[in-house]
Amino acid sequence: MTDTRSQILTTLKTALRRDQRPPHAAEQRLRERPVNLVPERGQGDHEDKIQLFSGEAQLVEASVVRISALSAAPAAVTGFLGDHNLPSQVRVAPSLKDIAWATQPMLKAEQGLPQADDPTSITMAFGGVAETGTLVFLSGPDNPTTLNYVTPNHIAVVAAQDIAGDYETVWGRIRAENKAPEGKFMPRTVSWVTGPSRSADIEQTLLLGAHGPQRLHIVIVDEPQD
Repeated sequence: MTDTRSQILTTLKTALRRDQRPPHAAEQRLRERPVNLVPERGQGDHEDKIQLFSGEAQLVEASVVRISALSAAPAAVTGFLGDHNLPSQVRVAPSLKDIAWATQPMLKAEQGLPQADDPTSITMAFGGVAETGTLVFLSGPDNPTTLNYVTPNHIAVVAAQDIAGDYETVWGRIRAENKAPEGKFMPRTVSWVTGPSRSADIEQTLLLGAHGPQRLHIVIVDEPQD
């Protein structure tokens, strides 16, 4: 290690008071997971949270529809495709394979990873965050991450019961449902998606679909999920 690098690192350690921390402080913090500041705006009753989630999602250019049960999802998807004059071809995540997509004869639903010419994908969100209208997706064989980002149109299904008021609540649920030694592990990727992809890098002009889907449609399902 060069003298200059050593001096920089020593200065940083001093500023961070590393020498004053107890042994294994990092491990203790990871184990105890202190709760960060939780905004008050997401702390209403459950219906308030759903309404706040919907409103915040629409503020960032997502569209939202609410249905009573998963069985109504094919009709909701067909309606969205028709409203935007989109092809009837959709790529569906394996987590939604039990939905009777064939109830809509014009809908061509296929499972698996997205292909280059797929116009629309449909995935199941792990949950939602009311305070920002954010969707949460966990990677895994039933929910390939690429389905969230590759197609120009993304339809996300989320259970109303899984919409929480804040990020901390969702992180707590992720940890609780993927805790060893039950043979489960934290997912490789946790994606937080707020609205369709956007960028204003070029001349500060907002462009939708710059790095992912240009449309995000959210289907909230009231029926309790297993």
